[in-house]
Amino acid sequence: MTHVLPFTDGELAAIRGDFPILARTVRDGRPLVYLDSGATSHKPTSVLDAERAFYERHNAAVHRGAHQLAEEATDDFESARATIASFIGAPADEVVFTKNATEALNLVAYAFSNAA
Repeated sequence: MTHVLPFTDGELAAIRGDFPILARTVRDGRPLVYLDSGATSHKPTSVLDAERAFYERHNAAVHRGAHQLAEEATDDFESARATIASFIGAPADEVVFTKNATEALNLVAYAFSNAA
């Protein structure tokens, strides 16, 4: 049986290049291979850059204040919700953000258990 990889070596190198932590080496100088994504996931440079920009310019609680920083943070948050809604073909008011997959699955299970 032949297994075909979904990426070429060049594409895989480009994807790895998007994640700065994967540039480091571990024991005996081997490249880092991280398989514990259930505990924490590493972020690509684009996410790190966006988070840094947020913390440097707009850091405030979303939907919690009437000051300019809170309004900017809320606008960014709701813009992200609208972008995701458009991408998945859902109404924005049906997109729910959770802190992790466990919380999301528990929320869905709880909703189904109370639906009857």
